[in-house]
Amino acid sequence: MGELVERVDERDQVLEIVDRGEAIRHEWLHRVATVVCRDTAGRTLVHRRPDNASRFPGKLNWMLGGAAEVGESYEEAAARELAEELGVRAAPRFVFKFLCAGVISPYWLGLHEAVVEAPVQPDPGEVAWHGWLYERELEDLVRQQDFVPDAREAFDRYRAFKQPTRPLG
Repeated sequence: MGELVERVDERDQVLEIVDRGEAIRHEWLHRVATVVCRDTAGRTLVHRRPDNASRFPGKLNWMLGGAAEVGESYEEAAARELAEELGVRAAPRFVFKFLCAGVISPYWLGLHEAVVEAPVQPDPGEVAWHGWLYERELEDLVRQQDFVPDAREAFDRYRAFKQPTRPLG
C-alpha cells in the first residue's frame, strides 16, 4: 500500500482510511494542505515542479504542499510539507479551505500562509526552480498555460477572499 490518506465526505468528515492512489482513481475526496510563502518584502515564492514529478511535471505553482497524512490537521500537514519541500520550519497560518474540483481528482484544499525569513533549501525532488515575485508579476504568471490549473483556481479564490468587502448602500 502507498501513501495513506483519510477519505472524507462533502463536509470534510472522515469516512475511512484509504490509499491516496485509490482515492484519486475513484475520485474520493481527501485532504490536501498548501502553503503560500512570502518573504519580508511581501513577495510570493513561485516554483517549478521537477520534470519527473508524478503530478503536474514541469508546471509552475505559487503554493507548496501535499496530502494530509492520517490523523494530521491541515496546519500540521502544511508545516510538514513546508519543512520537506523548502527546508523551512514555521507555523503556517490557516486562511481557508474549499472543495477543489481538481484536474486529476477532487479534494479539500486547505490554504495557509507563512512568512519565510530564513534562506530556503528546496528539495530538488519537489522544487526544480524557485523565485520570489511581487503580486503583479504573480498575477501575470498565474494566467500562463504552464501554471498548475488547481493552483490557478486557488489563486482566484484567495484573491476574492482577501478583497475587502464594500458596505451595501
